[in-house]
Amino acid sequence: MKTMLPLRVVGACANLCFIAYGANAGILPVLVLHLALLPVNLWRLAELLLLRRRTGEARKGHLPLDWVCDLVRPKEFPDKELNFREGAPPDNLYYLESGRVLLEEAGIELGAGEIFGEIAFFSAANERTLTARCLGPCRIATIGERQFTDLHYRNPAFALYVAQLAARRLLQGVTDHPEAYRPLAAAPADQLAVTSY
Repeated sequence: MKTMLPLRVVGACANLCFIAYGANAGILPVLVLHLALLPVNLWRLAELLLLRRRTGEARKGHLPLDWVCDLVRPKEFPDKELNFREGAPPDNLYYLESGRVLLEEAGIELGAGEIFGEIAFFSAANERTLTARCLGPCRIATIGERQFTDLHYRNPAFALYVAQLAARRLLQGVTDHPEAYRPLAAAPADQLAVTSY
């Protein structure tokens, strides 16, 4: 089978058949083995269905990100605090739990529940394209590069959401504020390749 979903369905059905066979024939090892394997297959099937639903939500741009605060404790940032400056290396991805952040060069204002700082992770230039500054007090969770890479691998819905968000913001920024993205446009084509995780 090409994907895990039908494999798990067939596995659960096979467990049910072997449970019935083991019970009718009085073969205790077969019965016990498949009674133990059935919950595992059903659990993994439920996880796959949940992942499929979350990936569908991410495709539509509706992925709740409040779980990020369970991974990383948010910190308080005062008014006008600089989160990162244009040209700086990408050290963190940011989740804005409360408050507002301004992406200065593009004039984009972000509100609670949004992530930012994602574009630099996908650029071979390996630098921030904009400056981010707090507008008033903020609570922000910072996700380090290694943790971001792990999340990107382990959570396809999150990976899809971040990639779509980066593309949407780049398109919006290039359309509304092309001067802020001129350095990216001037870079050689081989420097603009998307980094593969």
